[in-house]
Amino acid sequence: MRSLARVRVLGALVLALTVAGCTTTVAGSPVASISSSPQDRDLITRYFTEFNESGDEGVSTQRMFQRDTEHPDFTAGGCDLGNLVLHIEPALSTLRLDLKWKPDGAKKRPRGSVYVVGVSVRIRQGGVTLAEQIGSQRLVVLDGKVYGFTPCPTR
Repeated sequence: MRSLARVRVLGALVLALTVAGCTTTVAGSPVASISSSPQDRDLITRYFTEFNESGDEGVSTQRMFQRDTEHPDFTAGGCDLGNLVLHIEPALSTLRLDLKWKPDGAKKRPRGSVYVVGVSVRIRQGGVTLAEQIGSQRLVVLDGKVYGFTPCPTR
């Protein structure tokens, strides 16, 4: 009988703690979502697909893609990858606007909508994976085109 009473007391205690935990108030105020628009998300998804396809075609094709997708305000100081090829897999569930970011050393933000997304970057040479890194990448959507600020594993 004692054991049944003990189970009831423990059950009541667990229930009380659960209910108390559900009614706890958290200080602060709600923040509006700063997620991506469906159109920008589609453009960004296509950017990563084309980036990776360019890498599948080889070093020179990926360099050409990177040059073609440099933001018009930030064409100097790109990443010299030598004969490395990158394969970037975005975690699109992490894609969000980044309202404060600007490139290192820049005095102003890039024109357009700046996004940040978590990525897994596979670094390859001659078809062999040398390393894999996890980080974040900034992208800018400007006039319907995506410009990438690709992580630079050689820096």
